[in-house]
Amino acid sequence: MSTVLSVSGSPSATSRTARLLRGLDARLAAQGHQVIPLDVRTLPAEALLHADFGHPEIVRATQLVARADAVVIGTPVYKAAYSGLLKALLDLLPQYALEGKTVLPLATGGSTAHVLAIDYGLRPVLASMGAAHITPGWFVLDKHIEAREDGSVVVDAAAREGLERVVDQFSAVLSGPGTGDAEADAVAA
Repeated sequence: MSTVLSVSGSPSATSRTARLLRGLDARLAAQGHQVIPLDVRTLPAEALLHADFGHPEIVRATQLVARADAVVIGTPVYKAAYSGLLKALLDLLPQYALEGKTVLPLATGGSTAHVLAIDYGLRPVLASMGAAHITPGWFVLDKHIEAREDGSVVVDAAAREGLERVVDQFSAVLSGPGTGDAEADAVAA
């Protein structure tokens, strides 16, 4: 069983991105992983903006990253880039905070024009932080995510199929070779 830190970089309390991640957290937990959610918006803004590395909540977030075997990073895309809130957190983490970790990048946005934000914006930062393996990411259009009043989320069938596929591939990589699961062994190879 791997420990997965699920990071939402959305500044919104009613975020489709965060709701989408929490649904994926449940999928990963059902596959045997321990999932720890982290909504960056709950960290103190002053500590993030003033680069207060010693603030207890920033220290706690840094420790969560250090303890995780893998990280899911979810962000809304604004102006063709991942969120500034996520950037603020990533800037406060140690240079090689992702060393040895498997990372799954996910993004949401209003237009397909933003689909490359994962590969051209987020992926290079994750690589520079030492991620051992960055699995294929996934972009979901906002219009394919229905946020319900009860806090749940429904994803359009076509978008859900691709999203579940990348999450299952991520999980298979975490399970690693030699698990007895031929599909997981093939993905990890």
